[in-house]
Parts: sequence; C-alpha cells; structure tokens
Amino acid sequence: MKKDISFPAVTGVKIAIAKCTNGVGESEWHAYVINKNLIELENVLVVSKGQENANGEGRKTSTLRHTLGTVAAQSTAPIEAISPEVFSFQNEFWISYYIVGELFDKKFIVAPFNEFELSEIEEMSLKGVYAE
Repeated sequence: MKKDISFPAVTGVKIAIAKCTNGVGESEWHAYVINKNLIELENVLVVSKGQENANGEGRKTSTLRHTLGTVAAQSTAPIEAISPEVFSFQNEFWISYYIVGELFDKKFIVAPFNEFELSEIEEMSLKGVYAE
C-alpha cells in the first residue's frame, strides 16, 4: 500500500511552464522538469492533467503520462507542449523518479495564469511560471 511506503522530501526539482520561439518565430509553450541537483534523476515518470476548478468540477483535460528516462544533473527536460487554452486551468504534474535506488514522488500545481504574468525561469533563460 502507498501509505506503507515512505517518500523522502523532494528537493532540487522543479516544474515550470515556459514560452519559447520556434524556428519560424512563433511562440510555443512547454512544461519542463528542472533538475538542480548534482545527481541525475532516473526512471522519471510524469503524469499531467488539468481541471477548470480546484474542486474538480467543470472542464478537464486528458490525463497524460510521460516517461522521460534520465534527467541529467543540473539540466532541464521537456515534458509536453502546452496549449494557451489551458492556462486558465489548474494544471497538475505528478512526478516520480529515483535517485540512487530511492523513490521520490511529488505533486506540483500550476495555478491559473495568463501569458502577460510571466517571470524569468532562471534555469532556462525563458519567461514562464513555476509550479508550486
């Protein structure tokens, strides 16, 4: 049972949604895993979904599962493309990974935002929002 498994605290790992420009000058949005640790993350799995209201009512997105494999130390890895139509949703990213055989697990939430309320994502030199 999950309650019988102890999960150590997640530190040095962040999730962010950031805006970049593609080769033809159009804006694209992606969700990223940011690993600030000095060690790689292994067997990274991210489950993402969005809902219009925090109580679960209203519109919902599909639940997507992404296997990222290994995320190198002090690096970033894209999770998925994000459509601006879901910026008004509460977007949830549940990440699980191993460090030296120990399982880490955390749910990150990106609160609703609009594309004019962006801050600097220092690790990537892009504008976006961090998950909490």
